[in-house]
Amino acid sequence: MTRFSPTDAALLFLRVSASVLVLLVHGLPKALHYSQELNAIDDPLHMGKTLTFWFALFAEVACPLLMIAGIATRLAALPILVVTAIALGFVHREWTLFEAQFAWMLLILFGTVAIGGAGRYRIAMRPRAPSRGQA
Repeated sequence: MTRFSPTDAALLFLRVSASVLVLLVHGLPKALHYSQELNAIDDPLHMGKTLTFWFALFAEVACPLLMIAGIATRLAALPILVVTAIALGFVHREWTLFEAQFAWMLLILFGTVAIGGAGRYRIAMRPRAPSRGQA
């Protein structure tokens, strides 16, 4: 039995709450309104709207789900950081700090998760060691 860890509980709260926020505010609207969102998305790196959209969808739906479960957490934080940095640096360069505060907060939240990882409270995805008598 493991003892309660305030640090691990804080990492759990941080990654789950931040992920739910991105999923609800950005990911689900993109997934539910695919055509509208595809037409509205900017293509700042000139990769094509479809590829840009699918990367954003991956970052804002798949990655938050992985992070909620605590699977590949540090790796899953990276696409969210990339999408947010591109939004700030290329798409919304005119935003003031006041207008960009949500994006900056996402960078802080997911940057912290990228550094701190999932913590102990997560779904284990490691293969089990064979029990005695099995090879």
